[in-house]
Amino acid sequence: MGKGKVSNSSHNESNDNETKLVLNIYDLTAMNNYSYWIGFGIFHSGIEVHGKEYGFGAHDFSISGVFEVEPKCCPGFSYRCSISLGIINMSSSDFRAFIENLASDYHGNTYHLISKNCNHFSDDIVYKLTGKHIPRWVNRLARLGSLFSCLLPESLQATRVKKVPEYHQIEGTETLSTATPSVIAETEQENPLLSPKDRSIDINFVKAAPSDSKTEMP
Repeated sequence: MGKGKVSNSSHNESNDNETKLVLNIYDLTAMNNYSYWIGFGIFHSGIEVHGKEYGFGAHDFSISGVFEVEPKCCPGFSYRCSISLGIINMSSSDFRAFIENLASDYHGNTYHLISKNCNHFSDDIVYKLTGKHIPRWVNRLARLGSLFSCLLPESLQATRVKKVPEYHQIEGTETLSTATPSVIAETEQENPLLSPKDRSIDINFVKAAPSDSKTEMP
């Protein structure tokens, strides 16, 4: 799959296809308030493109685990910061095709905290579009966990939804009622980082492109 074109923002000509590429980072635990300053923490991340944020969450089914939410509003997590990754030249329709293609490689039942988590997904998007990677500290836990996975609490080794999502297909997305949280650890009865207003936020799962219709991006 080809990379998106990185735009030179210094030119004066307007381009409707240009969009900022932003990495939005969230805390999974309040302990990050202390560990963040030494370059360590447990983070969720999503990529903001064309006014929507895309992330990867787990469930028990062989369908897309890629979802979209309003930027900086991913339910279940506490927003920490954003990192600008530049500007790309890709129309919203081209990006939709790109993310649907990518979603076919990120089914919810393939999620794994150490080897295939939300930060791996964010890094994959950024690398495919720019040839660069997200900051290493965002996914440091996974790299350390690959060496010491036996030391991680079981509650951190899987993030699952509690039951099958209820989907309603709308223009390339599969809308999920937030009555069924998609990105909250099933071992947590109450998430201290989840505020009441988070539960009203819409989560739209991106419908994966059929494997026989995947296309190369320009």
